[in-house]
Amino acid sequence: MACSGIPAGDKDVLRDLGRQIAEIAASPVNEKHAELQRGVNNLEMVKPPVYIYEIPWHEMNVGDELTLRTRHPLCQKYEERLRRLIYKWRHGLGVLVDDPRFSNCLSLEPVVEHPLQDYVADTGFGISIKEDIIRVDERNPVVSHRYRVQIKCEEDIEKILMPEVLFDDESSEEDFEMLCEVFDGVLPVEKRGVSTFWFAPWDLIVMLTGVKEVLIDMFRRPSYVHRLIEKMVDVWLYRLGKYEKLGLLRDTPMRLWGVGAAQAFAAVSPAMHEEFALKHEKRWYEKWGFNYYGCCEPLHHKVEVLRRNIPRLRRISMSPFIDFDKAVENVRDEFIFAWKPNPSVLAESNWDPEVVRRDMERKLDKARRFKCVMEIHMKDISTVRYQPQRLWEWARIATEVAEKYV
Repeated sequence: MACSGIPAGDKDVLRDLGRQIAEIAASPVNEKHAELQRGVNNLEMVKPPVYIYEIPWHEMNVGDELTLRTRHPLCQKYEERLRRLIYKWRHGLGVLVDDPRFSNCLSLEPVVEHPLQDYVADTGFGISIKEDIIRVDERNPVVSHRYRVQIKCEEDIEKILMPEVLFDDESSEEDFEMLCEVFDGVLPVEKRGVSTFWFAPWDLIVMLTGVKEVLIDMFRRPSYVHRLIEKMVDVWLYRLGKYEKLGLLRDTPMRLWGVGAAQAFAAVSPAMHEEFALKHEKRWYEKWGFNYYGCCEPLHHKVEVLRRNIPRLRRISMSPFIDFDKAVENVRDEFIFAWKPNPSVLAESNWDPEVVRRDMERKLDKARRFKCVMEIHMKDISTVRYQPQRLWEWARIATEVAEKYV
């Protein structure tokens, strides 16, 4: 046994993976990824970076590339992350960032991140989600949800409480020291605070009220809905203040990105989106240096209300369900267009790469005409039908088509 309670065999496994990460981070391709993302962030029309995340990892293991060989729980956690990064590199799965929405990194860094978030205890908002779940594949974390209504009136809003945030500094420091020992001479280990939060208060609200119910209430009981979203923004701002006070952010918010969405508003008009979401959410976005908005809600026809309400808006996420032609006409070169192709192509009974290529070529050709600053985000991949080669080929096609963009 090595000191610190880490088995010698575990240490050898992690050090070998660390050396591979160091080589990848020093590669010209990785630096090119960083260069492209700097250009995009500066609103330059460069080759669109390709991001692939929210991958069904339980379907991706080929030749034991993802099979864990360590035994210590801390080692397994870091082994899994490093193996997944190396896997993405070997199979050309885009820029090597776990999830670009929650990272300030432009490419793979030659460090081992020790996230402080893992040692945070958060009491939540005083009310927990109650739901029924249906699974199709027991190994797949993607499931169907049916939520039970818990908030029905203004009195119920009082169930939402201010969260308390506690940080286990002792455990964090203990693990940090063990990791420094494991990776000594291979990679530096760096403590990393939270880069941003997924701020989607409406995602939570509809889990507590029901989607249909609260949408009807926007018409029948608007004052109740305003009070509900106002309270939810209050608790989020309170939580942010706690993180700041405890030194758990990677930097000051004005040097970080705000990230959020209102996915439940897919069927809501721009005017109602502005009234019941953006005018309230603006208080949160005022805190951040740049802002990234959108997820699964179509926003091709809401660019103007986003521009009007979100300060320092830099990136708009565009879901697969948009009118793409209207989207590029409205976004143009004013914002980064984070385009999300439809992941369902990877789940079809028959995989047809040429359909993928034609669709992507048409869309990027249209975007080029409006000088859009593009990113390509393949995410929400529920399945590849246990054929990981589909995703490898999709990534190759996306990279080839992106090469022609400029």
